Amino acid sequence: MPINKMKIAKIEIMDTTLRDGEQMQNVSYTPEEKLTLSKILLTEVKVDRLEVTSARVSEGEKQSVLKMLNWANEADLVDKFEILGFIDKNKSVDWAKSVGIKRINLLTKGSLKHCTEQLKKTPEQHIKDIQETIFYAAENGIQINVYLEDFSNGIKTSADYVYNLIDALLDLPVKRIMLPDTLGIFNPFETFECITDIIKRYPTTHFDFHSHNDYGLATANAIAAIKAGIQGIHATVNGMGERAGNGSLDEIVVSAKDFLAVDFNINEKKLHKVSQCVEMFSGQRMAVNKPIYGKNVFTQTAGIHADGDKKGNLYENQLVPARFDRKRKYALGKLSGKANLEMSLQELSIELTEEEKKVLLRKIIDLGDKKEVITTEDLPYLIKDIFETTEDLPFKVMHCSINSTYELKSVAAVQCSYKDKLVDAYANGDGGYDAFMNALREILEKFHIKVPQLLDYEITIPPGVKTNALVQATISWQIDSNIITTIGINPDQNMAAIEATVKLINAIISQNTGHC
Repeated sequence: MPINKMKIAKIEIMDTTLRDGEQMQNVSYTPEEKLTLSKILLTEVKVDRLEVTSARVSEGEKQSVLKMLNWANEADLVDKFEILGFIDKNKSVDWAKSVGIKRINLLTKGSLKHCTEQLKKTPEQHIKDIQETIFYAAENGIQINVYLEDFSNGIKTSADYVYNLIDALLDLPVKRIMLPDTLGIFNPFETFECITDIIKRYPTTHFDFHSHNDYGLATANAIAAIKAGIQGIHATVNGMGERAGNGSLDEIVVSAKDFLAVDFNINEKKLHKVSQCVEMFSGQRMAVNKPIYGKNVFTQTAGIHADGDKKGNLYENQLVPARFDRKRKYALGKLSGKANLEMSLQELSIELTEEEKKVLLRKIIDLGDKKEVITTEDLPYLIKDIFETTEDLPFKVMHCSINSTYELKSVAAVQCSYKDKLVDAYANGDGGYDAFMNALREILEKFHIKVPQLLDYEITIPPGVKTNALVQATISWQIDSNIITTIGINPDQNMAAIEATVKLINAIISQNTGHC
């Protein structure tokens, strides 16, 4: 069966977070994590195809793929799973069959240099080996796509070799030919010219483009390939991958939609969710200013921007937070203006006089000059400190003892007060903070206060300081559809986290009752 000659209405997305993305240093996913990510990517984000591993890597990888394919069989999604395979005649195909995979992305050499220097073979020998592997796959019911590894170098230095290889593939049962910028050496102008020429030469052939980010151009190159007429794009969540990583799924999809008016099957509102999951499972935190999903990208800091938004959304573009199921935030710091403060107070349902707002804003700017971090949830504490509110914050931790012992679970004894009532609780956990939270849940339930869901937990210690340095715990929480971030500072890591947690509880009470 020759290469598919049908034109497609939408650009296909093949996500390779679980294969190419896992080649990022210090990243390794468990079978359960791979299953979770595959479910989110296919059923919520709705990528078209999923490359999940390389054939014959390890027994652990085999178990991961088996777990995913067991679910895929039940969900009727097996045809969306792909693996990287090699020119080894039967070994990759047999491995694919053993786990239930029906499609292999075959790694061939897309440059003469790779063919002759790495494989030590002539182009004719390499094509013969490719033919043997593909015919064996066809005999065993395995569909084949073909990677032309080092394609970008190949088309620049040995174009005749590349065209001869593609010509040979046209007579084989291949569904797609995939063109990787393996070393990230293309710029968008080269990409557009190259892909345009390839598509003109082979107008009925399905081509994919696979970008790498060594020069920071992976997204731009993917957009250029789409503009040139490519039918499929490869990407990873958060741009995960070897060296500088791959093209980032969210950036490519959103940019192509907005600038080229092309369409995808992708559900944009789920991009943030899968980004957070990859961050959590990989342990690799991405930059806070990363486009689309970075923690700061929907936060206005400058007062003039907040003022413009308040008066008429003057500082918005097409990337509105609601498009990605997120919300606009207004930072509090030395660059804040009156509008930043008013929007934050409105979020907390706190009313102050104009004079009180001026005093509070001066305090916020002063703290910002000292590099202190202020969140919206800190405002009730600042208000209490500045105006000496006679009413204490309603919820307090009166006493807390945490005992951690080697090879035993940690134990926490906690006493809290709320509305003149004291409640004690005791609990164990996997670590001191987990034990505290287990005890706190018991207390909150007795006080009929909603238990928050922890989303993210980050500990920061200033560089170059001593062991008694202040620790900053920054915790993000999910309350219904809202995400709240609180900060605690203490020389003890657990106590810093507890301070952040108590701030959250009082923020919840404040939102529900209007108290500050």
